[in-house]
Amino acid sequence: MMFRSKKLLEAVRAFPCQLCGISDGTVVAAHSNQLRDGKGRGLKAHDYRIAALCFRCHSELDQGAKMSRAEREEAWERAHRATVGLLFDQGLVWVVA
Repeated sequence: MMFRSKKLLEAVRAFPCQLCGISDGTVVAAHSNQLRDGKGRGLKAHDYRIAALCFRCHSELDQGAKMSRAEREEAWERAHRATVGLLFDQGLVWVVA
């Protein structure tokens, strides 16, 4: 079963891009492109595997040729970790003990 959360996706839109830092109104919750995260043909990964990315950075990581596949994956992971950190810092997610 896929995890979906409109509230989580909307919350991330308020963040600056976690790669370039821009806040230009184009930031979205960019889903992972990795099969291990639930990505499939015509299916986005789980909503908890997202990174706050602007249009330019999102496009570059999805279709760009400036970086190798490994570099794109590492950049997305870095942005994902920063996004999750912001979600916790702002109290938008929590840990159940």
